[in-house]
Amino acid sequence: MEEFSAALQSFEPTSGRIAKFYSLAFLEQAGFGHISRLPICLRVILESLLRNLDGKRVRAEDVRRLAAWEPKGTRNAEVPFVVARVLLQDFTGVPLLVDLAAMRSAAARLGRDPQKIEPMVPVDLVIDHSVQVDYYGRSDALSRNLEKEFQRNSARYQFLKWGGQAFDNFRIIPPGIGICHQVNLEYLAKGVIERAGSYYPDTLVGTDSHTTMINGLGIVGWGVGGIEAEAAMLGQPIYFLMPDVVGVHLKGALPPGATATDLVLAITELLRRAKVVGKFVEYYGEGAAALTTAERSTVANMAPEYGATLGFFPPDEETCSYLLGTGRFAEAVEALKNYYRAQGMFGIPRAGAIDYSEVWELELADIEPSVAGPKRPQDRIALRELKTRFAALLTAAPPAGYGKSGETLAKRFALHDMKPARSAEVVLGGGAQSSESVPSGTHPLSSPQNTAVLTEREMIDNRPTPDRLAVAAAELTGQHLAVGHGDVLIAAITSCTNTSNPSVMLGAGLLAKKAVMHGLSVHPTVKTSLAPGSRVVTEYLRRTGLQDYLDQLGFHTVGYGCTTCIGNSGPLDPCLEALLAEHDLIGVAVLSGNRNFEARIHQSLKANFLMSPPLVVAFALAGRIASDFDREPLGKGKAGEEIFLRDIWPTPVEIRQLLEQAMEPAVYRKLYGDATGQPPLWLEIANPSGKLYDWDPAATYIQEPPYFVDFAWDPSPPQEIRGARMLAWFGDSLTTDHISPAGAIRPATPAGNYLSKCGVLEEDFNSYGARRGNHEVMVRGTFANVRIKNRLLEGSEGGVTIHQPAGDRMSIHDAAMA
Repeated sequence: MEEFSAALQSFEPTSGRIAKFYSLAFLEQAGFGHISRLPICLRVILESLLRNLDGKRVRAEDVRRLAAWEPKGTRNAEVPFVVARVLLQDFTGVPLLVDLAAMRSAAARLGRDPQKIEPMVPVDLVIDHSVQVDYYGRSDALSRNLEKEFQRNSARYQFLKWGGQAFDNFRIIPPGIGICHQVNLEYLAKGVIERAGSYYPDTLVGTDSHTTMINGLGIVGWGVGGIEAEAAMLGQPIYFLMPDVVGVHLKGALPPGATATDLVLAITELLRRAKVVGKFVEYYGEGAAALTTAERSTVANMAPEYGATLGFFPPDEETCSYLLGTGRFAEAVEALKNYYRAQGMFGIPRAGAIDYSEVWELELADIEPSVAGPKRPQDRIALRELKTRFAALLTAAPPAGYGKSGETLAKRFALHDMKPARSAEVVLGGGAQSSESVPSGTHPLSSPQNTAVLTEREMIDNRPTPDRLAVAAAELTGQHLAVGHGDVLIAAITSCTNTSNPSVMLGAGLLAKKAVMHGLSVHPTVKTSLAPGSRVVTEYLRRTGLQDYLDQLGFHTVGYGCTTCIGNSGPLDPCLEALLAEHDLIGVAVLSGNRNFEARIHQSLKANFLMSPPLVVAFALAGRIASDFDREPLGKGKAGEEIFLRDIWPTPVEIRQLLEQAMEPAVYRKLYGDATGQPPLWLEIANPSGKLYDWDPAATYIQEPPYFVDFAWDPSPPQEIRGARMLAWFGDSLTTDHISPAGAIRPATPAGNYLSKCGVLEEDFNSYGARRGNHEVMVRGTFANVRIKNRLLEGSEGGVTIHQPAGDRMSIHDAAMA
């Protein structure tokens, strides 16, 4: 290791200050490789190897091998990457904290010091996956949903509070602050880190695949599994195969009308075809340099969707501008700039400056408004083609389509004779009242006034008109409502992918403003919601006056979390759900998220389309996905005139005039000044103390896992597996949502039966994600997705199988236990 000792050199982070750093230029000067031609993302990892070189975790040959990386080289060696910090969200973070607590309990039983179990790097856990859209379309939706969240999750939050005080390097960001990736971008990320007089790059891994969003800020990081994250927390390297690095040359500039969302959908389509799975992607060229950090982060966020390990934009002046605009202090930003300049890594690379394994080019001027769906993020559809493409999908045979007859696209079904479940919440139109207060048969959608026969024109034409536009549940009585294939039933502005980007959020607000001024409204069967990625979004929407117009269309703020994008869309009206099931309707969700896999958004909706926030508002106004916005109006204005999307689409000039108000440093400092102390409901949660967790055998959210209970220092030798039989046989496009769904737990499932036996009421089942701290629920939730298709049972859906060799049909969990 002596050969690398001279790599520790000095630089000037700020004027008049001298600090140390591990120089990559030294490696090139010493003949270890053409470091200045390496992709920037690999140089960041090379610095980590050099700095953590100890002969054990990282060896000298690891440094030499990566320094000599060849674009077309053989990939058979692993890289031991030691990260600077770890990011968790609560669905995946709670099981990790359970593991740490279980390890401490095991250490104590073995007579060892339990406090030896401690994260070696800083860990931030952001609670962002637990808020659900139970209330919407009303001014108190935010507070009501937050109250409901705390009622459901108080046991989990009490456990997390224990972890926050039990471990020194473990920080909790409570509910109501924002989505972990947007909070990471706006607050947690440092760019460079200083410790003991030395500077090094900010790097991380996270337990959410969209950790890659931070790549837009010039920070190397990606999502990993729980075991890898635990290893990183405990100071161990993340091992990955020496990668290919794909260079994506972005050229030109986005045209008017195209958004960063349209860009990332085009990139996802392109790079899926390029087969970048398991590879690194690095963006370069004048087009990449012209993108704002928010736009870069939108592209980086969806790296998992295009299959790459990361989607990296090197740090440059735009990075510094973003850090300053979000409240970071000038001295820290100056240190970042000087560090990366000293390393020769500052600035978006020009064409030809870097050696990549392969290169793809994309002309930004060719980007056009698009959506992706109905089942996969990579299935981009140009907006101008959506109507014909959806009609083709509707009539195509499964699994490519939905197998409906050609005439069903126009056929509509009247909402009548539907009685809401007695214990369900009626949320249509934002009423969100308990159905206990609504006598059976008198719900607005099942009232006698609504059983009037609709004319043929009304049954076929779902175009919103003033006489069919409604506002709240109480006002729906007497309206003629119909639902058919392709109707938009959920419209959600949600997910860190887009809510971190002020241009598209302001665009949605401007479109809402123009829609209201023209007299347009949202159809009453559409469940609308706005879930900003941080409180900053609410602040600038309020300051610009745009939130008022979003509210008038039903896009009230429902919470600060992933909500619909993770499957926490909340219930639809019971009458509506019954109608969808009775007629096997293809209901649609439109959302500004990053994933639209089957059954992820809502288990009753079979088609989910990703799109920009302004388009979410547009489709909520149109009420149906099969819309040709060039030829068909969104609706009729105050004077009966037809209003088209082009009439209300915001211009780039209008958006630019408002952008300054979205980048006010004082606002970021104020809102993140006490990120661990809000909201008041968090302060009311009991704060357990002690270094060991007091396990409750009767708890249904947090259980001590079995694998540390009888733990011994010397593991038993592995046993042979004999008599193994096939449990399930799956086809292509099997996702983590199929393997371990995060959405709602249904009663007639292994997990639902378990909770019922534990005395949990059905309305308190919550979601698989929320109960991942209980291994009994997790094992029962494996393959529990309602749309998963097991080829051992052709034509079936859901987590069922044939038990071998008996031949009995049962749940996959029960077959595994048998």
